[in-house]
Amino acid sequence: MIDTFFVDLHIHIGRDWNGKPVKITGSKSLTLSNILEEATNRKGLDMVGVIDAQAPAVQEEMIDLIDRGQAHELKEGGIRYEDTVLLLGSEIEVYDAACSGPIHVLCFFPTVNRMRAFTTWLSQKMKNVNLSSQRFYGTARELQQYVKEHEGIFIPAHVFTPFKSLYGKGVKETLREVLDPDKIDAVELGLSADTGMADLIGELEPYTYVTNSDAHSLGKLAREYQQMALKALNFEELQMALHNQQGRKVLTNYGMSPAMGKYHQTVCAKCLSPAKLSASHCEACGSEKIVKGVKDRVQELKSSTQKKERPPYIYQVPLSSLPGVGTRTYEKLMEAFSTEMAVIHEVSREELRAVIPEQVVERIIAMRKGTLTIQAGGGGHYGRIQ
Repeated sequence: MIDTFFVDLHIHIGRDWNGKPVKITGSKSLTLSNILEEATNRKGLDMVGVIDAQAPAVQEEMIDLIDRGQAHELKEGGIRYEDTVLLLGSEIEVYDAACSGPIHVLCFFPTVNRMRAFTTWLSQKMKNVNLSSQRFYGTARELQQYVKEHEGIFIPAHVFTPFKSLYGKGVKETLREVLDPDKIDAVELGLSADTGMADLIGELEPYTYVTNSDAHSLGKLAREYQQMALKALNFEELQMALHNQQGRKVLTNYGMSPAMGKYHQTVCAKCLSPAKLSASHCEACGSEKIVKGVKDRVQELKSSTQKKERPPYIYQVPLSSLPGVGTRTYEKLMEAFSTEMAVIHEVSREELRAVIPEQVVERIIAMRKGTLTIQAGGGGHYGRIQ
């Protein structure tokens, strides 16, 4: 029987179990064990993708959890920990001769052994497999071929981000410049774009869109995620959902309004004033350094409008980022309703009123409906809720 599940496929490891950095910009508390605890007991996520699983020390911690009986590997792929299934992924930077700039991609594998083999292969083409998002010394198509030959999933990451993404710097006009279009399983939109923006690019029509947190701290888990229709929680079911097979699919994308993204609008890099893409300098301060926003980049790439019917895209922010939800209010909500997913999606208005002030209840309901008012971000600074 088909059921629904909440899924976030892009979570970094800040430190391994020896305390050594994996994602250097990631929080020290962002360890594998802490991610699993947070996902299961606070966020209410059913499936999470850890995208630094190529690091040997991260694999050691996974194997230790399995050996101690706290987790077990599924025959259909993935690792179950309490109520959450972990997927093993790796974010990799590619900058081959076909690229105009570096791009980031996500590679997922069904088992620990498959990921360990990937690490061995990467160690011949990467300077440091112990760290996150490292440069791959090979072509993007070569990487795609390996992933497909070893039963993996290949997803271009945050494809519109101005830096280190497919459309931000990687290609001039089309993904075919860099990637084999037949070896892409889905496309990750990133924090500065939504379905409506991506649908302006005709060549993306064949692909399912995923919305993920790209979390660098525990609190950022599930700042973007999706609800999926699956028969069970495992790698094979996810793969089917990404290709809309036999009733498995993405039902709803939940993510920040593109206006919240720190690269949404074109701005002056010095004073962050909104700027016209055609301007030679900032009208406010005179600086000649203008950072192109995702909104303008999508317009440059705009081609035939897609006809494919897409799942709804609902604008949300992390519960703790909602005005009025401070530490005490957040803890009251967790004590009463256990997880963020329960608060955001399941708890009635009347139940919320019994725990928190009315104005905060109305903000949660507005977030549930996707009707929050946003002040746009840009130039590396996030937008904010008004």
